[in-house]
Amino acid sequence: VQLQASGGGLVQPGGSLRLSCASSGFTLDYYAIGWFRQAPGKEREGVSCISSSGGTTYYADSVKGRFTISRDYAKNTVYLQMNSLKPEDTAVYYCAARSHPCSYGPDEYDYWGQGTQVTVSS
Repeated sequence: VQLQASGGGLVQPGGSLRLSCASSGFTLDYYAIGWFRQAPGKEREGVSCISSSGGTTYYADSVKGRFTISRDYAKNTVYLQMNSLKPEDTAVYYCAARSHPCSYGPDEYDYWGQGTQVTVSS
């Protein structure tokens, strides 16, 4: 099982990026998908999660109102739309899957993508 996170890059403060989490040969339909981030010298933290049904979403307080998580079952992809980006959003972003309801605990996820770098800087 492999997840591929993509869409990171360099963006100015206030800008937007859309991250994608996809899997080939493995359906994400039955998994809750979480997005995590890890900045240099800091622990990995949960950013957002979407349930397998897509009906429930969670956001860390630091991103609430700015980030939106969604999933496209036809494309077998989960997205994280990030708006109004701030320098403190700079980190490597990872997606992960777990076959249980959403959790912010990284240790509770079964599969991980490789990470994509997001840098917010002027």
